[in-house]
Amino acid sequence: TASMVLQFGHQILAGKNPRLFEGSDQIYRDFTYIKDVISANLIALDSKCGVYNVGSGKARTFQDIVDILQKELKTDLPCEYIPNPYVKSYQFHTEAKLDQTWDYQPKFTLEEGIKDYLGEIKRLFEKEVNA
Repeated sequence: TASMVLQFGHQILAGKNPRLFEGSDQIYRDFTYIKDVISANLIALDSKCGVYNVGSGKARTFQDIVDILQKELKTDLPCEYIPNPYVKSYQFHTEAKLDQTWDYQPKFTLEEGIKDYLGEIKRLFEKEVNA
């Protein structure tokens, strides 16, 4: 899966040290929870044609994701930092800007989105373990 939240969650639930690229505390993204993306898509149905970027407008790091997951899962596993093969590639966030006419505001912070998603992370982990 491409979901880093899910991948990190499964690593932690398996009792494995979360694996992050070196410098993950300096690699920023505009992580957007799926429920906010759905809300934006519903607004887009009634909007003028165009290409829109949807985001939270807040830059966060991959390290933040692991820290939030560990807090929610009540663990404190040491992170394993591995060399970043993309170190010379573009690594940073884009804070999405939406059309000013849209009545859209993200409802979920990164912390709230992860907390809301946690039940599904656990369900998928159990399914994987019991497969």
